[in-house]
Amino acid sequence: DPRLEGWPLMSSPFPTTFIIGTYVYFVTSLGPKLMENKKPFELRQIMTFYNFSVVALSLYMTYEFLMSGWATGYSFRCDIVDYSRSPTALRMVRTCWLYFFSKFIELLDTIFFVLRKKNNQVTFLHVFHHSIMPWTWWFGVKFAAGGLGTFHALLNCIVHVVMYTYYGICSLGPAYHKYLWWKKYMTTIQLVQFIMITVHIGQIYIMDDCPYQYPIFMFIIWLYGSMFLVLFLHFWYHAYTKGQRLPKMARNGISKDQ
Repeated sequence: DPRLEGWPLMSSPFPTTFIIGTYVYFVTSLGPKLMENKKPFELRQIMTFYNFSVVALSLYMTYEFLMSGWATGYSFRCDIVDYSRSPTALRMVRTCWLYFFSKFIELLDTIFFVLRKKNNQVTFLHVFHHSIMPWTWWFGVKFAAGGLGTFHALLNCIVHVVMYTYYGICSLGPAYHKYLWWKKYMTTIQLVQFIMITVHIGQIYIMDDCPYQYPIFMFIIWLYGSMFLVLFLHFWYHAYTKGQRLPKMARNGISKDQ
């Protein structure tokens, strides 16, 4: 897309790949080794600021996605990419790039886990999700900034408003944990997100002659939605059906979060 010429990180996929590779190496190997003989960092104030900042950013991106297409003309069916330089089309490009960049900000989630020695939370699902999003979205922004391929980004922003509100309240300390009874429902919201993504993008296989410019992206998004639906269902089963990830006090019949 020539409209992105000169934009940060968009000249080549290699800077994004390098950042993600460095991230994976740090959170899975270097970070835990550096922290092995150190006390966990106390990052409560930083994390509170970070989490509520991501809430604000997610709200802003939700609004921008709506105003640049999803509430101003998109049909939720065969919405192709507008490559013009109209104000609405350029607004969508800026929003897509901002969403892409926000995925680098969210890598701090895992870094905070490592610095706080919460290595049990650095799961395959967590690291894979945080790695694959910025990498695939580089190609999405570079070639198809708009259209039906951005529906999952809109949903993801809405879900992140809920998620990071939860994380923000959690970071305020034990006195606020009584307000976190809805954690299980947050996971349900994530599952609904992936169902909606899969159903929405799956329409392409039953629509006749949809001239979306990059069909390969539709398959990748469908694969992404289906794959994460399975992974989150697996998480749900182990966390809530078998109770393997419930806080100790919850397993003992006390509802207060640790």
